[in-house]
Amino acid sequence: GTHCATWRRELASGMRVPPSRLFCVTQERPLEAIVGAVSVAPKGLRSPSPTPGGMAEQESLEFGKADFVLLDQVTMEHFMENLKLRFEMGRIYTYIGEVVVSMNPYKQTQLYGKDVIEQYQGRELYERPPHLYAVADAAYKAMKRRAKDTCIVISGESGAGKTEASKYIMQYIAAITNPSQREEVERVKNVLLKSNCVLEAFGNAKTNRNDNSSRFGKYMDINFDFKGDPTGGHINNYLLEKSRILHQQPGERNFHSFYQLLLGASDAHLASLHLCRDAAAYRFTSEGASNNLLASDQSNFKAVADAMKVIGFSPEEIDSVYKILATILHLGNVSFVAEGDAVEIENRELVSQLAGLTSTRPESLLRTLLYRAVATGGGEVIEKGHSSKEANYARDACAKAIYERLFCWIVGRINTVIEVKNYDARLHGKNTVIAVLDIYGFEIFESNR
Repeated sequence: GTHCATWRRELASGMRVPPSRLFCVTQERPLEAIVGAVSVAPKGLRSPSPTPGGMAEQESLEFGKADFVLLDQVTMEHFMENLKLRFEMGRIYTYIGEVVVSMNPYKQTQLYGKDVIEQYQGRELYERPPHLYAVADAAYKAMKRRAKDTCIVISGESGAGKTEASKYIMQYIAAITNPSQREEVERVKNVLLKSNCVLEAFGNAKTNRNDNSSRFGKYMDINFDFKGDPTGGHINNYLLEKSRILHQQPGERNFHSFYQLLLGASDAHLASLHLCRDAAAYRFTSEGASNNLLASDQSNFKAVADAMKVIGFSPEEIDSVYKILATILHLGNVSFVAEGDAVEIENRELVSQLAGLTSTRPESLLRTLLYRAVATGGGEVIEKGHSSKEANYARDACAKAIYERLFCWIVGRINTVIEVKNYDARLHGKNTVIAVLDIYGFEIFESNR
């Protein structure tokens, strides 16, 4: 608030603002809270155990400056020195004014849970040590007190912990709302939380820097009624990394959903999809499959299936999702061979399997894979056979398009369940929003595809 900014300016008089090259953020209303994320190697981390008390009690000078605004000299060297000291002392959060810098410890800590939530609920931003909960609470209070929309922006490089941060923010908001335990509000909160599980399975992948890296951007609106209870939400997705379907960098994997299906589904389920339990048997999952399987894949398959049921997916819709995943895996194994001027499919048995999974006629599918429609100058449409190179390109483009449409359909399906229905401001009061923007993590590759 204004009073906090005033006394902080007095404390920091004569100091300069941190260099813009460190964090470039714009704070304009209605943006009430911004979260930054930075990834630092986890050397010597001691997981802190939060105890009751104010910020002054828990953030003595031995832990470094809890806010970079209070640095005596704002230079890169002093900034990094303070960041390193706090990290080594188990303080993974540090403020820059209303921005919180989060360092990923790459291990479980005791910084979250019901007891910690109670310490931050209803407190002002600087009453407690820096924490994501403090930012989430500040955004919620600003929304509720001023009846204005607020937004929390989470930014940083891949592996910095943005996805986990967004989940903790969601968990905090869910924990502090609906004290009267209204059934409809609880349903909305459960769907919002469960949607993370499903979106991670189909939109996240293992990379060299992160076992659960988001390969898409997500902007989530959480709608609140005049009492401050969540009434619904909406998810926008963007920039899904479709190229990962076809190729992965050395040591990385395709999207989690493929491995969860291959390792977690029952033998009978896999047989009905004409699949085997070996990720190396499929071109789209074979790159590094031998050393990239995660122990959680099997258990996550059941967790995702259960989450889809809670959200409201019908058994037929869930079955269709897995059929589409199987279709993409089989499509990657389709190979073409040149026979004179024509191109034929080398492994014809896959065509009948693909036709069964997609509920299409084998001859129609065969024609789609081997030919393309060309419009002549007179308006006539003719079919022209692919070359072997064109057939491979079309197959891969089809696989990417199918997966993108599947992902967008899943997001849309979740939105139909969580969107605010039959809301009338004249009857229910003003509808306000807290938005959480989880920006795509940036990476540097030897070859960008």
